[in-house]
Amino acid sequence: MVSAEQTTTLATKEDVAAALAAARFDASTARFGVDAYRLVYRTVDPGGRPITASGLLVLPRGGEHELRTVSFTHGTTSYRSDAPSAMVKAGFVSSPALTYASAGFAAVAPDYLGLGTGPGPHPWMDVPSETTASLDMLRAARAFVPGTGRALGHDVLVTGFSQGASAAMGLARTLQAGDDRWFRLRAVAPVSGAYDFRYAELPALLEGSLEPKSSVLYSAYLLVAWNRLHHLYDSPDEVFRAPYHSTIEALFDGSHTGPQLFAGTPDTIDALLTPHGFEMLRHPTGRLAEALRVADSTCDWAPRVPVRLYVADGDEQAADANTDRCEAALRSRGVNAAVVNLGTPDFAGSRHLGSNVAGTADIVRWFSRLP
Repeated sequence: MVSAEQTTTLATKEDVAAALAAARFDASTARFGVDAYRLVYRTVDPGGRPITASGLLVLPRGGEHELRTVSFTHGTTSYRSDAPSAMVKAGFVSSPALTYASAGFAAVAPDYLGLGTGPGPHPWMDVPSETTASLDMLRAARAFVPGTGRALGHDVLVTGFSQGASAAMGLARTLQAGDDRWFRLRAVAPVSGAYDFRYAELPALLEGSLEPKSSVLYSAYLLVAWNRLHHLYDSPDEVFRAPYHSTIEALFDGSHTGPQLFAGTPDTIDALLTPHGFEMLRHPTGRLAEALRVADSTCDWAPRVPVRLYVADGDEQAADANTDRCEAALRSRGVNAAVVNLGTPDFAGSRHLGSNVAGTADIVRWFSRLP
């Protein structure tokens, strides 16, 4: 750990309940007030070089001395100040951590690389670096918590939403493999993940069956972020149409807000991608195919703990086929993962975002019942 800063205190469960309700999250499981901290810690970048990252730690102001830990990995954001550790009040990204902490868990929410206070651009959907950043955030929390008069136990309950669903599966796998001898995987509950980009998410996105603007943003983010990691193209005009080819990469530098991304990108994928860009995503080869193979392997293992896969009917951003393929991959390895259909939850007109709210409400109750 490099540094720790207390960012927020909600002194009572009533304060937490009010904050969650204002953020449109279920407040009924609030039992304690909470203290929130931003931790900065050392980890590694996708090339294995030393780097720093930040994350949010939220502790209950009551309950047991030794706390069980919930790791929550958040969904897609490109603006570094939208990361969990930037929380000054409950919001969409930080409310799950508040929910788990107020229910009596230590809630750990990594920002990932390049978000929060982390330097450089964010390597979006890079599961290996999401995994190392998440595991090292757990280690930083374990180092910090004794100074608050508490301790972290061995059990870690792992969950995450959207981008964070794949990150959660990556963390769960590395915990079960024993990559840290202190922590012990207890349960896994990812929500609305894009577990199979090549055969589920990209086809749905390119054929127009997902929400058009989200498809534009995800396609652009994938190509820009993965070009930095894997050198997919030499010049942006190979894959992006004018005038976006001259501006699109700068939009994903961590300093542009969501509204700026919306204003700076077209409304349809046809207006974004060149024929070559379409061909790359329709029929991945070479470096892109290999990167997709790595990203799409998060369900290719056999958890020895309870697993629930959460999904919303007709998710407009993460195709439901992603969850079907993850469940099938787990089943082929002898794992009967329960698929929890959340129906048609809504948050700001989005079933995808709504699944984070509805999933959090269900998962905190399930985690609380586990021995």
